[in-house]
Amino acid sequence: RQPVNAPQNRKEAYRQLRERQTQERAKAREGMLRGDERYFPARDRGPARKFARDWVDSRRVVSQYFLPFSILILLLTWIPFPVQIRGYVYIAVITIGWPVMMVGVLLTSVWVSWKVKKLVAEKFPGENTRGVGFYAAMRALQIRKLRFPPPTVLPGGKPVPPKQ
Repeated sequence: RQPVNAPQNRKEAYRQLRERQTQERAKAREGMLRGDERYFPARDRGPARKFARDWVDSRRVVSQYFLPFSILILLLTWIPFPVQIRGYVYIAVITIGWPVMMVGVLLTSVWVSWKVKKLVAEKFPGENTRGVGFYAAMRALQIRKLRFPPPTVLPGGKPVPPKQ
């Protein structure tokens, strides 16, 4: 505990409030990065969500490559290829690559959602399964390194080694 210094004016009160909020946010972010569920937002709390996160993180699915593939497609359309090659690149990207990726992402998302909801209903019979499938499908769309809360399992199901 620390003694409270009463602010002299409104400006000082706002400054103290901002400092306190900054400290609280830093503490909450550290807690989330450590995996402490007390600091997670409501959407990430509970055993069903933990199971969904671990299930998605322990697998490699097509949809997790959606963002890198999109960047690759964007770069391919920006590269100034010679005119003869540019037509083939556009045809390959627009008529083959992009639609195949979109169908793959859609099917993977539906499968992940269905599978996780089914497994959560079996594993946690009293737990509410509403939104768990969508939560898992959205997590599967993210690049693994950018997932938040960070993955606790590696692909294959082994735990992530602690950082030294």
